[in-house]
Amino acid sequence: MEIVNTTNAPQAIGPYSQAVKANGFLFCSGQIPLSKEGDLIEGDVGAQCTQVMDNLKAVLEAAGSDLSKVVKTTIYLATMDDFAAVNEVYAGYFGDHKPARATVAVKTLPKSVAVEIDCIAIV
Repeated sequence: MEIVNTTNAPQAIGPYSQAVKANGFLFCSGQIPLSKEGDLIEGDVGAQCTQVMDNLKAVLEAAGSDLSKVVKTTIYLATMDDFAAVNEVYAGYFGDHKPARATVAVKTLPKSVAVEIDCIAIV
Protein backbone atom coordinates (compact mmCIF):
# COMPACT_ATOMS: atom_id res chain seq x y z
CA MET A 1 0.00 0.00 0.00
CA GLU A 2 1.28 3.48 -0.90
CA ILE A 3 -0.05 6.87 0.17
CA VAL A 4 -0.34 9.43 -2.65
CA ASN A 5 0.12 13.12 -1.96
CA THR A 6 0.49 16.03 -4.39
CA THR A 7 0.74 19.78 -3.98
CA ASN A 8 -1.21 20.14 -7.25
CA ALA A 9 -4.47 19.43 -5.39
CA PRO A 10 -5.74 20.64 -2.02
CA GLN A 11 -4.35 18.87 1.01
CA ALA A 12 -6.70 16.64 2.98
CA ILE A 13 -8.79 18.61 5.48
CA GLY A 14 -9.05 15.69 7.89
CA PRO A 15 -7.34 12.46 8.93
CA TYR A 16 -7.19 10.86 5.49
CA SER A 17 -4.99 10.75 2.37
CA GLN A 18 -5.61 12.29 -1.04
CA ALA A 19 -5.35 8.76 -2.42
CA VAL A 20 -4.02 5.29 -1.69
CA LYS A 21 -2.50 2.83 -4.19
CA ALA A 22 -3.20 -0.83 -3.47
CA ASN A 23 -3.01 -3.94 -5.66
CA GLY A 24 -2.94 -2.03 -8.96
CA PHE A 25 -5.78 0.28 -8.01
CA LEU A 26 -5.89 3.89 -6.89
CA PHE A 27 -8.55 4.90 -4.39
CA CYS A 28 -9.00 8.69 -4.53
CA SER A 29 -10.63 10.43 -1.59
CA GLY A 30 -13.53 12.73 -2.30
CA GLN A 31 -12.54 16.09 -3.71
CA ILE A 32 -14.46 19.27 -3.06
CA PRO A 33 -14.03 22.61 -4.86
CA LEU A 34 -10.91 23.85 -3.13
CA SER A 35 -7.98 25.32 -5.01
CA LYS A 36 -4.62 23.63 -4.56
CA GLU A 37 -3.89 26.36 -2.00
CA GLY A 38 -7.00 25.33 -0.06
CA ASP A 39 -9.22 28.27 -1.00
CA LEU A 40 -12.91 27.54 -1.51
CA ILE A 41 -14.05 28.09 -5.11
CA GLU A 42 -17.17 30.21 -5.16
CA GLY A 43 -19.68 30.14 -7.98
CA ASP A 44 -22.29 27.88 -9.45
CA VAL A 45 -22.16 24.10 -9.36
CA GLY A 46 -20.51 24.05 -12.82
CA ALA A 47 -17.55 26.08 -11.57
CA GLN A 48 -17.36 23.95 -8.43
CA CYS A 49 -17.49 20.70 -10.42
CA THR A 50 -14.72 21.94 -12.74
CA GLN A 51 -12.43 22.50 -9.74
CA VAL A 52 -13.34 19.09 -8.29
CA MET A 53 -12.49 17.37 -11.58
CA ASP A 54 -9.20 19.31 -11.87
CA ASN A 55 -8.33 18.17 -8.35
CA LEU A 56 -9.10 14.52 -9.14
CA LYS A 57 -7.06 14.76 -12.34
CA ALA A 58 -4.06 16.12 -10.37
CA VAL A 59 -4.25 13.33 -7.80
CA LEU A 60 -4.58 10.69 -10.52
CA GLU A 61 -1.57 12.06 -12.38
CA ALA A 62 0.53 12.22 -9.20
CA ALA A 63 -0.14 8.51 -8.78
CA GLY A 64 0.78 7.62 -12.37
CA SER A 65 -2.80 7.26 -13.57
CA ASP A 66 -5.26 9.47 -15.44
CA LEU A 67 -8.96 9.98 -16.13
CA SER A 68 -8.96 7.33 -18.87
CA LYS A 69 -8.13 4.71 -16.22
CA VAL A 70 -10.96 5.59 -13.84
CA VAL A 71 -13.25 2.60 -13.32
CA LYS A 72 -15.74 4.01 -10.78
CA THR A 73 -16.83 7.39 -9.46
CA THR A 74 -19.26 8.52 -6.83
CA ILE A 75 -20.79 11.97 -7.07
CA TYR A 76 -22.28 13.56 -3.97
CA LEU A 77 -24.64 16.49 -4.58
CA ALA A 78 -26.19 18.92 -2.13
CA THR A 79 -29.27 18.83 -4.36
CA MET A 80 -30.33 16.68 -7.31
CA ASP A 81 -31.37 19.92 -9.00
CA ASP A 82 -27.67 20.19 -9.98
CA PHE A 83 -27.57 16.76 -11.67
CA ALA A 84 -27.71 18.05 -15.28
CA ALA A 85 -25.12 20.80 -14.74
CA VAL A 86 -22.69 18.37 -13.07
CA ASN A 87 -23.24 15.81 -15.85
CA GLU A 88 -22.28 18.42 -18.45
CA VAL A 89 -18.96 19.25 -16.75
CA TYR A 90 -18.25 15.60 -15.88
CA ALA A 91 -18.82 14.46 -19.48
CA GLY A 92 -16.38 17.09 -20.70
CA TYR A 93 -13.61 15.47 -18.66
CA PHE A 94 -14.38 11.85 -19.51
CA GLY A 95 -15.53 12.17 -23.14
CA ASP A 96 -16.22 8.70 -24.56
CA HIS A 97 -14.82 6.98 -21.47
CA LYS A 98 -17.73 6.19 -19.19
CA PRO A 99 -16.70 4.78 -15.78
CA ALA A 100 -19.26 3.09 -13.56
CA ARG A 101 -20.89 5.71 -11.36
CA ALA A 102 -23.27 6.41 -8.53
CA THR A 103 -24.77 9.83 -7.86
CA VAL A 104 -26.44 10.61 -4.57
CA ALA A 105 -27.94 13.66 -2.91
CA VAL A 106 -26.75 14.22 0.64
CA LYS A 107 -27.90 16.50 3.39
CA THR A 108 -24.64 18.46 3.73
CA LEU A 109 -21.14 18.34 2.24
CA PRO A 110 -17.91 19.60 3.83
CA LYS A 111 -17.70 23.41 3.87
CA SER A 112 -21.31 23.46 2.53
CA VAL A 113 -20.17 22.96 -1.08
CA ALA A 114 -22.50 21.82 -3.84
CA VAL A 115 -20.53 18.80 -5.11
CA GLU A 116 -17.94 16.22 -4.04
CA ILE A 117 -16.55 13.41 -6.23
CA ASP A 118 -14.35 10.42 -5.43
CA CYS A 119 -13.02 7.74 -7.74
CA ILE A 120 -11.26 4.41 -8.16
CA ALA A 121 -8.76 4.01 -11.00
CA ILE A 122 -6.25 1.54 -12.37
CA VAL A 123 -2.60 2.43 -11.85
